[in-house]
Amino acid sequence: MDDTTTILYRPVGPEELELLKQSDFTRWPPRLPEQPIFYPVTNERYASEIAEKWNVKDSGYGAVTMFRVRSSFMCRYQIQQVGGSHHTEWWIPAEDLEILNDNIVGRIAVIREFRARQP
Repeated sequence: MDDTTTILYRPVGPEELELLKQSDFTRWPPRLPEQPIFYPVTNERYASEIAEKWNVKDSGYGAVTMFRVRSSFMCRYQIQQVGGSHHTEWWIPAEDLEILNDNIVGRIAVIREFRARQP
């Protein structure tokens, strides 16, 4: 079996981080009905921009997670460019999230954190 992995990043807010903790950082929580797609991104820079600009703005806290997924699973999804050259992400349908979770190798790690600045 091919054990090559692909590194993915995902910005999260405090609620999603808490759900990750409940899974011992091994699985992403199910998507809500209004969230038909799971959007991991391809690079830390883009994930950091989202965490710092959007998650902090919305909740006062944002984090960047990094995780590895078997490349044999990820090869079925094309990378989508959604803005600048580094604004790239995968669009994984919510119904495929459990299969993605089954293909995570190791744990999901928090690699950066951002907090609202205190006045």
